[in-house]
Amino acid sequence: MNIHEKYIKRCIELAQNGLGNTYPNPLVGSVIVYKDRIIGEGWHQKAGEAHAEVNAINSVKDESLLKKSTIYVSLEPCSHFGKTPPCSDLIIARGIKKVVIGSMDPFAKVAGRGIKKLMEAGCEVKVGILEKECQHLNRRFFTFHKKQRPYIILKWAQTRDGFMAPEKRDEKRPVWITNKYSGQLVHKWRSEEPGILVGTKTLLDDNPSLNVRKWTGNNPTRIIIDRDLKAPADYSVLDGKQKTIVITGKSSEKNIKGDLIYEEVEFSRNIAAAVCEVLYKHEIQSVIIEGGQNTLQQFIDAGLWDEARIFTGAADFKNGLKAPELSGKLVSEKDISGDRLKIYKNDQDDNI
Repeated sequence: MNIHEKYIKRCIELAQNGLGNTYPNPLVGSVIVYKDRIIGEGWHQKAGEAHAEVNAINSVKDESLLKKSTIYVSLEPCSHFGKTPPCSDLIIARGIKKVVIGSMDPFAKVAGRGIKKLMEAGCEVKVGILEKECQHLNRRFFTFHKKQRPYIILKWAQTRDGFMAPEKRDEKRPVWITNKYSGQLVHKWRSEEPGILVGTKTLLDDNPSLNVRKWTGNNPTRIIIDRDLKAPADYSVLDGKQKTIVITGKSSEKNIKGDLIYEEVEFSRNIAAAVCEVLYKHEIQSVIIEGGQNTLQQFIDAGLWDEARIFTGAADFKNGLKAPELSGKLVSEKDISGDRLKIYKNDQDDNI
């Protein structure tokens, strides 16, 4: 690992601290180096607040060193006025002449303009350091802007013999296959993504809340596929406590009631693609699809998935609802107090 990679790697580590809080902005980290020593660092902590470069520059105690330093940033500095001023202007104004960038920004308002502005101001700019790692960091942001759809994470739990649910159940509540530690991890994941989706069967069988209860963080937007609006009015997802999008086939119900939004789609077409269009419209950059089997399989069959997180618990059902069938590249596997978690990526797609 060369010196530039060393500091971009640190930028990536810093950027990860913002996961779940920066949407719709990307995750960005920045460090400022003087004579091979970090004198300032920062990351984008929350949408609408200072960007990584601003926080890094503001953390430098001796500002006179800035003109002799190199600033490293995992993503191209912005060049436009949004909720905050352009970071490329700040870098120029502070006299920083050396800039090292992990990857270019795919967002149309930036897309090379930040780099161009820095070079025109006389800065020495290096681009593409640990580029794949930086793109992976912002795989949600890149997927959303390049493919005009959210980054799709499939998640389910199955028994050792490959079932998602028993043949019969006595009450409308989830049947737990995994342990409490896996359950807590799922709630952590929910806090990291802006959307969570379930289909009609899971909705009616489980009456899920789809919130963050076992972790500290933001509740995701709930997305419910309910073609014929079968969910009873007293169900948790209709309680108005967090933003909820109901995807339905009933045009007469297409309206907005506070944080409850009804979106009509044509169910005779590819429903996975239709859902992606609705989520893109609502600027939801990523979504966890938590089931059930039919909903998950529709996204798999359509090739509309990027990552799959599959738990295998210690139980056997012997019969019941079979887990979805998926072909992908296994990227990690670990034990969670007796549960097995495997994470796959879609190797049939040009994933970020």
